[in-house]
Amino acid sequence: LEIGIVGVAAGEQLVGTGNVRREPAPWAPDVPAWRLRGMATEPERRGEGVGAAVLEALLEHCQAEGGGELWCNARTPARSFYLRAGFTEVGEEWVDPEIGPHVRMRRPT
Repeated sequence: LEIGIVGVAAGEQLVGTGNVRREPAPWAPDVPAWRLRGMATEPERRGEGVGAAVLEALLEHCQAEGGGELWCNARTPARSFYLRAGFTEVGEEWVDPEIGPHVRMRRPT
């Protein structure tokens, strides 16, 4: 599948979500890659492993569908989450005028 969507529920409440889709990274348009988007965890559930569970399931999806690089435009407050998950930074921090500061990140799947 060219897209993967994951949600984590606690009882009836959705507490975390994320998705991936096939999309080459801007710095390597000829390399097979997946773009990670929509990572979100309910604020009161942060630090409980919800985001890590979402990311792990998305990585498993990417691997099952042929692997490649996984990349994202991460909000800078989430930088440490991605670094702990094995991502590395690509380039300099930049500001999305609608959302705020970001950094591009990548890791193999």
